[in-house]
Amino acid sequence: MPWSARKRGEAADPNRSGRRVPGDGTVSTTDEELLRALYAEHAGPLFHYVLRLTSGDRQWAEDVVQETLLRAWQHPTAFEPERGPARAWLCTVARRLVIDMLRARQARPAEVGGEALERAAEQAPGEDRIEQALQSWAVADAVRTLSPDHRAVLLETYYRGRTVAEAAEVLGIPPGTVKSRTYYALHALRLAVRERGIEP
Repeated sequence: MPWSARKRGEAADPNRSGRRVPGDGTVSTTDEELLRALYAEHAGPLFHYVLRLTSGDRQWAEDVVQETLLRAWQHPTAFEPERGPARAWLCTVARRLVIDMLRARQARPAEVGGEALERAAEQAPGEDRIEQALQSWAVADAVRTLSPDHRAVLLETYYRGRTVAEAAEVLGIPPGTVKSRTYYALHALRLAVRERGIEP
């Protein structure tokens, strides 16, 4: 059954002592409760993020989410508050797993032989291109979380390369508003990108 359709687990009882549950501050007495709490809090959003990274391949996305949550369960110290948001750590792990799986797929050409291997090496995107593609998807996803006003001002100033005055004219707003919206849009975008495991 897909991650998105499975029943969410119940959170652990915060009044019981035991192991800390990542992200929500509650505690759990068993590993099963910890895993259930991890799944309940993070599986859905993580699945949708990974689904975009895998170009809609649901089975691959489910495998990545399962492995990511397993690693989170095995490394509970990764969720200490001083290390930042739990979701950012999970997104970073998931993104790296996707990259590793892409590399593994590219390492196994369909044909065997010198010429086939050379062709595969020439056609396969390099590690930098894979990383850039995944970062582009993450940034595009983060941009979609911005308000329409913030998206519009970033589109004009950054993507279309307009000056503040030109953007103000196109958008029909004062130049001071363009500046303030750009500032707040970039701040919100940085936070959204960090939540997806990329350091701007």
